[in-house]
Amino acid sequence: MKPLRILKIASLAMALTLVTACSHHRKAVKETPTEAPKTALEKQEFLQKVSDNAQHARFITSKVKFSVEVGNQQLTLTGNLKMKRDDVIRLQLMAFGFVEAGRLEFTKEYVLIMDRINKQYLKVPYAQLDFLRNSGLDFYSLQALFWNELFQPGRQKMTDEALKSYTTDMGDDENAVIAIENGKLSYRWLAEKQTARVKMANILYKDKFRGNYQLNWDYEDFQAFSRKMFPTNHQVAFSTPDKQVKLGMILNYLGNDEDWETRTEVSSKYRQVTVDEILRRFMSL
Repeated sequence: MKPLRILKIASLAMALTLVTACSHHRKAVKETPTEAPKTALEKQEFLQKVSDNAQHARFITSKVKFSVEVGNQQLTLTGNLKMKRDDVIRLQLMAFGFVEAGRLEFTKEYVLIMDRINKQYLKVPYAQLDFLRNSGLDFYSLQALFWNELFQPGRQKMTDEALKSYTTDMGDDENAVIAIENGKLSYRWLAEKQTARVKMANILYKDKFRGNYQLNWDYEDFQAFSRKMFPTNHQVAFSTPDKQVKLGMILNYLGNDEDWETRTEVSSKYRQVTVDEILRRFMSL
């Protein structure tokens, strides 16, 4: 397969999986082990500790090594991740290490997918992307997945009152399962009992006619950042009834760079394509 076509596939795969001067901070963070809770009150306190592990940083930026697997096709490339709390998530995919080949941008209003090689783009609201709509995923839910946090579907913020609607199964091993149901949707988080740290998020959309859709997001290799711990290894798998896409993001040089434009202006030289065109290309891989 030609390199430029593979880069285009990588940009598309990243989008459909979610359809997720730098200063290096590595200050020591002292974590207090959490006793495995037994009573309902202790479980609620554990949930609060999981929620309190959320980052307080306004910006998170990093160099990223991407891996993409679609069927028997695999690709590794580099790029950048730039996020501003409650505003934007941006992924830039690079060709040859220095030429931007693709860009994914998530804001509160829209999803932007840019193919810089062929000068094409897609800019649509979340409701026009089936998986995001069916899964109840909006900007704030995606932000929580990227930022390694619990979230309340359909809400901007996780509140103490909202935590009462979640169940916690402590099980017999080192992890606890946090869950909430919403019709056809099931949301699960796996949290480590000792640290109250989220290690995995799972969203399952059940459709008895078309089959199930599932998003699984694993977090590994936590490092100290902005007085909290942040995962530098993100492994994402998106499954449909007939296809699976796997993505890996290895973050290097975590920082809080603020010197970048938070919105992408699309040149008039670019041609806008439809959701159907994007889907046809993806399903023909």
